[in-house]
Formats: sequence, structure tokens, C-alpha cells
Amino acid sequence: MNTEQSPEPHRSPSNSPASTPGGNSLKKGALKRTPFSKFKKVHSNFKSPLQVTGIAKVSPEEEVAELERSREKLDADIAQLEAEGYRVEELEHHIDMLHEYNDIKDIGQSLLGRIAALRGTTTRDLYSHFGLELED
Repeated sequence: MNTEQSPEPHRSPSNSPASTPGGNSLKKGALKRTPFSKFKKVHSNFKSPLQVTGIAKVSPEEEVAELERSREKLDADIAQLEAEGYRVEELEHHIDMLHEYNDIKDIGQSLLGRIAALRGTTTRDLYSHFGLELED
């Protein structure tokens, strides 16, 4: 990739030579993409900040064994909950109710944010105004 600009002078839409803010016309080849960089390797290869280490190759047999161990642990957890008197249907109902609660809470937070923006205040101030606690 060539970092120098083309030797042709830059031209504005009126086809006149462009000038610098000081009013001086640009000379051919006067501009470079990074003319005076304090970094020595300006044109070095890009290094991603996310370093991917060599992922260990897992054989399909090992993966199946791990999944079976995970399933056995989950089955044991379910059996323990059932022994404590919980039913799967009851747990599913509680989970659905928690989802509904979170959706309603999100809508309330959004409304508080809009009211705060209209009043030019913070949502924290509105909590005390509406008798809410910050932990709600």
C-alpha cells in the first residue's frame, strides 16, 4: 500500500488547486499520510489486542464425556430440588414470573429516565420523589 499521495495537485470541485489553511498552495507530493510520526514502525503489521491462544483440540469422545458429566450433574441438581419439594412446573412458572417482572421493571426504568430527561434531573432524584428505594 502506497502511503504517499498522488503527484497530481489536489483540486477542489471548481477544479482549482487546493490550498492549506494558511493560504499556501499545495506542492506536488508535499503531503504524506503520516508525515512525522513519533512511532518508528508506522507501517508495521496490525496486531490485534485480542490474543487468541492455541485452543486445545478436544476429541469428540472427550466432548461427549464432558457433556455426559454435565448432564449427570444437572440431573442430580433436579433430583435434589425435587427431594426438597420443588416441582419442575412450579419452577418454570416462577421463571416466567421473573421474566415478566424484569420486563415491567425495564419499562419503569425507561419511563423514569424519560421523565428525568424532561424535568432536567436525574433518575436518582425521581426515586425519592416517587417514594422508591434505589435497590428496587
